[in-house]
Amino acid sequence: MTKFGVGQAAARVEDRVLVTGAGAYTDDSSVAGQVWAHVLRSPHAHARILGIDIADALGLPGVVGILTGADMAADGLGDMPCMIPIENRDGSARHDSPHGILADDRVRYVGHPVVLVVAETAAQARDAAERIAVEYEELPVTIHTEHSTADDAPLLYDHIPNNLIYDWHKGDEAGVEAALARADHVCELRLVNNRVVANPMEPRSALAVHDAASGRTTLAASTQGPSLIRDILAQPVFGIDPSHLRVTTGHVGGGFGMKVFPHAEQALAIWAARRLKRPVKWTSERSEGFLSDVQARDNITYCKLGLDRNGKILALRADTFANEGAYLSTFAPLVACFGMDMLVGLYDIPAVYTTVKGVLTNTVPVDAYRGAGRPEAAYIIERIIDMAALETGRSPAEIRRINFIRPEQMPYATCLGDTYDSGEFEALMDETMAQADWAGFEARRAESAKRGKYRGIGLATYIERCGGGPPEVAAGTFGDDGILTVAIGTMDNGQGHQTAYSQILSGELGIDAESIRIFQGDSDRAPPGMTGGSRSVPVGGSAMLGLAAAIVDKGRQTAADMLEAAPGDVEYGDGAYRVAGTDREVSLFDVAGHAKENGEPLDESFERTPEADTYPNGAHIVELEVDAETAEIEILRYTVVDDFGDTINPLLIEGQVHGGIVQGLGQALHEFTWYDPASGQLETGSFMDYNMPKADYFPFFSFDTRNVHCTTNPLGIKGAGEAGAIGAPPAVINALVNALRPATGIDHIDMPATPLAVFRVLNGARRAA
Repeated sequence: MTKFGVGQAAARVEDRVLVTGAGAYTDDSSVAGQVWAHVLRSPHAHARILGIDIADALGLPGVVGILTGADMAADGLGDMPCMIPIENRDGSARHDSPHGILADDRVRYVGHPVVLVVAETAAQARDAAERIAVEYEELPVTIHTEHSTADDAPLLYDHIPNNLIYDWHKGDEAGVEAALARADHVCELRLVNNRVVANPMEPRSALAVHDAASGRTTLAASTQGPSLIRDILAQPVFGIDPSHLRVTTGHVGGGFGMKVFPHAEQALAIWAARRLKRPVKWTSERSEGFLSDVQARDNITYCKLGLDRNGKILALRADTFANEGAYLSTFAPLVACFGMDMLVGLYDIPAVYTTVKGVLTNTVPVDAYRGAGRPEAAYIIERIIDMAALETGRSPAEIRRINFIRPEQMPYATCLGDTYDSGEFEALMDETMAQADWAGFEARRAESAKRGKYRGIGLATYIERCGGGPPEVAAGTFGDDGILTVAIGTMDNGQGHQTAYSQILSGELGIDAESIRIFQGDSDRAPPGMTGGSRSVPVGGSAMLGLAAAIVDKGRQTAADMLEAAPGDVEYGDGAYRVAGTDREVSLFDVAGHAKENGEPLDESFERTPEADTYPNGAHIVELEVDAETAEIEILRYTVVDDFGDTINPLLIEGQVHGGIVQGLGQALHEFTWYDPASGQLETGSFMDYNMPKADYFPFFSFDTRNVHCTTNPLGIKGAGEAGAIGAPPAVINALVNALRPATGIDHIDMPATPLAVFRVLNGARRAA
């Protein structure tokens, strides 16, 4: 039995169940009488549906039902909603992109759900799908992030001119243009933030069970917040009160944002179960996930940075085309637009203006992925400031040092409306450079050159906004078994919530961690909530802190009665109430039992509403080599120092940073999502073609923290879940440019900088010579 509190590197309590194969994921669940669903998807990126013939399929053995867009319309199902309003630059509202859970008369991307087949077995459902004849009239396709806005580009929706679903802006355009006009130097850069596929270890799955007697349906699904999925699907899609839909989630094998919001297959399972009066199960195959899991990133940005003769930034402008895919997903505009608030970075920039054009294309829709807009913003500012250093003859560290926000400026109000509460950015960069031995790099570069290798070093800093959003509620219940069960709406998908929340409660209440059980994953039994935006511990953890205090306060009167003392004389500590100045005490669990016997249980809840966001920040340094002949890239050293405020568990944080770095490096160097421009076919739809990052691609990471207390939440923490994915892409591209520039003269290379892309750069330089 152990007590451990905030700040200790306690091992994850979740791991034993998971590594011994005892995890309970959605696909592990089956119920009596269940049938299997298979989704027949469009093979075309853009086409009209002229007819669907299901007669042959209906007569096959085991087929229970076949549902089409016509059935969807007949049942009056609503569209899948986008929850984010956007005001365009001209003051009008964004367009809507109506889409049901099955296509009606038109498909808009390869993989668009067309027919749902339900049968006694998964194999029978697949066989029946192959006997369905769908007649299509193919239409012209557009897939390019920028060119799809051209006047002659095929339209996805007749009511959306130029495929421009929104045209958002923020900042002082006139002030920025004036500052750029008077600047001594203006740096310009076109950046590609490439599309990625989330690919969590656990594919999506759904199991829907309808109870005709009560009229309630239960959906088991892999999610990042059951109550959020319930609320988005219940009324908007099915027109039912949320109380008639229960959503449960077991273990989740990775989410990365993609499992925050509902997908059509979850709604299809619910619909089929309610219509057919049978439990319906669906599980994605990996290749199916490439065509149906919401994808991410996919921006093209044109940016300008104006500086005075001393290297001080005067203004930044960033104009972005954001590929939203075939329609607006649940939170898509939030990702593309509001993440741009972080364009300021760690710098004292007086004026920023940014625009985002949301572009519809014949591709899988796009939404949140680890970082959700903040990696895109960090990539812009950290690449263009590195280029500005090159163009003005300054080192990467010098130009940043000139422009960093200073500690004495805190709290610092940015020109885009954020208020940074704390941070020591220059000192953090200096610490990272020292740990990376930046000063000794040139000697290492010379040694690499002798071996026919181009060696480079790259620096990037970052700041992100997280820990805000809606409230989280922690609800505690004392059981007869001596266990405090705390229910919360956040959903662990690899972060270690049981460990972190237990540490907070154990430290505050002074009870053994084994006496605490964290309950998640049931919209009936846990409060509303969700995991995303690095907010689970800053917000959910603060709710745990408040719950502990509320429990102690509530139990004081009962403890006083048991100790025959005045409540004012009763103190609390180390899991017990005691009379001050005496050895008379009674344990928390004894008090809870006594209170329950008297009909006044010690059960309590606490709601934490974030007062402000948190702003974790850090510096990443990458050192790499490029083989001059093969263009293979080897990362030799990776150094990161982060400011996460006061930390709950350093071991958990380090694991989060490692994972984020790998995902960031994967995007920057390996993950290439390619759609054929003519057909709209996804050409990288399997792990044979889509290069996922692998362990042997990377060295051991050097991770450290230089933490500054956060003032915006009672735990003093800043959030850590997405940080690695934000700092890694600009750091490694900066390093790659540094490596290639002496041989090629380049000042930029787009992501993903695969060996093929690097080879073309090297070969082009040789031909030019």
